[in-house]
Amino acid sequence: MMTVTDQTSLSSQATLALGTAQNRTATAPAGADPEALRKTSEKFVGMFMSQMFSQMFSGVGTNSLFGGGQGEEMFKSVLIDEYGKAAAKQGGLGGMTDQIMHALIAQQEKQS
Repeated sequence: MMTVTDQTSLSSQATLALGTAQNRTATAPAGADPEALRKTSEKFVGMFMSQMFSQMFSGVGTNSLFGGGQGEEMFKSVLIDEYGKAAAKQGGLGGMTDQIMHALIAQQEKQS
């Protein structure tokens, strides 16, 4: 699970990133780890997608014959988080993961 600090850090990075990630192709500056940037982007998009899925599933009822109970309530959030992570690995909404990654690279280039 992500801590509030991780979420705040990712949120602030993504806010900066979204302002500059308009269909640019960027390469990681010297000293930057492209794999770490990809993972950070995927974490942010996964968190964002999980929040969206959470809202979508809030209106979905349970099937009383096969579902419901404490087990479903307890693990529903875990399942939604995994859906978000899977969507982020696939690129998110319209390649959102790549756009955020490129924006993070651009931010690092500015700081270098």
